Amino acid sequence: QGKFTLLRDTRTDGSFLVHHFLSFYLRAGCKVCFVALLQSFSHYSIVAQKLGVNLTAAKERGQLVFLEGLKSCLDLWFGEEEQSGELSPLQFLSESTSDLKALFDFVRTSLTPADGDTWQGPMLLVDDLSVLLSLGATPVAVLDFIHYCRVTVCSQLKGNIVVLVHSEQDSEDEENKLVGNSLSHHSDLILWVEGLATGFCKDVHGQIKIIKRVSLELRGEQDRVQIYQYKIQDKNVTFFAPGLSAAVL
Repeated sequence: QGKFTLLRDTRTDGSFLVHHFLSFYLRAGCKVCFVALLQSFSHYSIVAQKLGVNLTAAKERGQLVFLEGLKSCLDLWFGEEEQSGELSPLQFLSESTSDLKALFDFVRTSLTPADGDTWQGPMLLVDDLSVLLSLGATPVAVLDFIHYCRVTVCSQLKGNIVVLVHSEQDSEDEENKLVGNSLSHHSDLILWVEGLATGFCKDVHGQIKIIKRVSLELRGEQDRVQIYQYKIQDKNVTFFAPGLSAAVL
């Protein structure tokens, strides 16, 4: 409880981790707020079915609150949200400022327990935070949004947050680097997925670096780092130590 997990990917797609955490927390009986900025609901639903989770049923019973970012953007740009009379969580797109207060209010309202709720705990999942920068939000606004979410979800509600930030080592996108590096310093756990530097291999799809951050109070202690390689299969992911893949053995 109260943990902030940062997912990062370089030279590969780390979305399989997003699907893992989504299905994991739903099966655990947690209330999940999913800010999906990268794909449609049907995409996540199809993958979740392979993992044994029904997102439509989770939405209907109130366990899953799903923000479909792609649809919200279109509604804002074509004025459909004005007809419904509801304030969009991505309201900053139609305003002169890049304030993400509306998005934070959406998260807070979604995860604040109501009378009669029996969920195990709240959980916020964001895929992919880099999209907010592409839509015009400033790095300061994005970091402020995550800060307020951490205070509300992790500290006050004793829940968990999982955020994906896409990163490229050779990219000149300084804003995205700033956000990724800043969040790395405040994370309890970092899962960094990287593509193989040597190229493609059918038995090894990449490597994952697991960084367990040591509390700042423990001076002199170093972060614990573990490195594994992985292979993505149809319904699961196989992890193994470097050099122990089927291609080598």
